Amino acid sequence: MFQIVLRNQGGTYTVLQIYILVIAVLGIVFNVFVLMVFCLHKKAYTVADIYLGNLIAKTLSWSPVCPSGLIPTTFSPVATHGDQNSTNVTHCLKETKEWTYTVVPIYVLVISVLGIIFNVFVLMVFCLHKKACTVAEIYLSNLAAADLVLVSCLPFWAVYAARKFNWPFGGSLCKLVNLSINMNVYCSIYFLVLVSIDRYMALVHPLSHERLRRPKFAKLGCLLVWALGLLLSVPTLIYREVKYFSGINTTLCYLNYPNTTVQLLSEGMLTMLSVIIPISIISFCTFKIIQALNNRLMKSSNSQKKEQKATTLVLAVLVAFLICWVPFHLVKIIEWLIRAEVLRGCKLSTVIDICKQFFIYLAFFNSVLNPILYVIVGEKLQEKS
Repeated sequence: MFQIVLRNQGGTYTVLQIYILVIAVLGIVFNVFVLMVFCLHKKAYTVADIYLGNLIAKTLSWSPVCPSGLIPTTFSPVATHGDQNSTNVTHCLKETKEWTYTVVPIYVLVISVLGIIFNVFVLMVFCLHKKACTVAEIYLSNLAAADLVLVSCLPFWAVYAARKFNWPFGGSLCKLVNLSINMNVYCSIYFLVLVSIDRYMALVHPLSHERLRRPKFAKLGCLLVWALGLLLSVPTLIYREVKYFSGINTTLCYLNYPNTTVQLLSEGMLTMLSVIIPISIISFCTFKIIQALNNRLMKSSNSQKKEQKATTLVLAVLVAFLICWVPFHLVKIIEWLIRAEVLRGCKLSTVIDICKQFFIYLAFFNSVLNPILYVIVGEKLQEKS
């Protein structure tokens, strides 16, 4: 959970200011994605495509613009305990808003309850139907299992937030809950890597890699992903601990790295392995899948039409993941650059602290959105249920 909100010279941030800031960051991410789709597809542009492409470019040029009152100009030189996930101390005044103790726990609990119900339903459909699962269904069922792990751990964080971030569950659960959440993040993205590669091979190279697209290889790939997720979560298991801070009269569950160098190396490695590499693969496969779906030659074959229908669900899940998780990962990368002193300044730290709060809750929503997409977009899942 991220509970940091800063004060500027004129008082606390208003809802409107925070809303504008979030819209600006989301606007950049989404419009860049759409522009890349327009630019990378091979077919000739229609007149509407040209108009829409320029409209998106115009919108993108406006997105980074924020009102002058959004960023504070001066800060009190008071240092607080900083982010609960870091041992670093930030010399910008940081205070927690009351809505963090009320709205956030309710939101997290709603996400948890809905996520458990929806993902259990999806897993029951996948596991109890008589027909053998396809390769894509094996990957998506494991993705649903990873989402179920995440939402099952969220009630602990809801209680944590409601208690004004005073951890009551002890050191073992502090490690276990965070280990489970981190495993979900790492496993989810690599399950999507596998499913995007599967769809890429099915549509772009349907004959040359058919042997690799077998259920036994898919199950082996899923086992390796779970093992990789556990391996990437080792820093959480080692450095996450519970500690009482007498200065703020609070018991925190936080990452206590031995020094800044270890923290930067650990976070940098995790960023490369769990964000940059997998998202690059997913983005490449997604663009190739879109290009293949736009190829009119594929519409002449019945088998290829079936592949298109299966790919529509996968594409919806991939896009939903990118929308929900990429903003948070971008903010975390910028935060790492600030911690490494590549980027500096309280103004930038203010933007990152505020965005991080909103984007982590957007990312949690992805675990509820996925099973909804399975039912709405997935025709086979509807038939099996």
